[in-house]
Amino acid sequence: MTQDKIDRINELARKSRTSEGLTDAEKAEQTVLRNEFRADFKANLESQLKNIEIVDNIEEAEKMIEEENKKESQENEGEKKE
Repeated sequence: MTQDKIDRINELARKSRTSEGLTDAEKAEQTVLRNEFRADFKANLESQLKNIEIVDNIEEAEKMIEEENKKESQENEGEKKE
């Protein structure tokens, strides 16, 4: 979701709390934007949760982190050479 759409959601929310309120078209737009925001949020959360790895002990976790950092370091060095 773009920042413009998030700004529009906030703008409509502020306007809905005023005495002016929202028109029917604005209410429909607000619903569409909120649904899109929820879908994006849910997809991002699911993606993050799928990447979580549960480790039973701290030594194993530290070893995994060290291996990942080493791998990333090697990848970064390869990019610098290009």
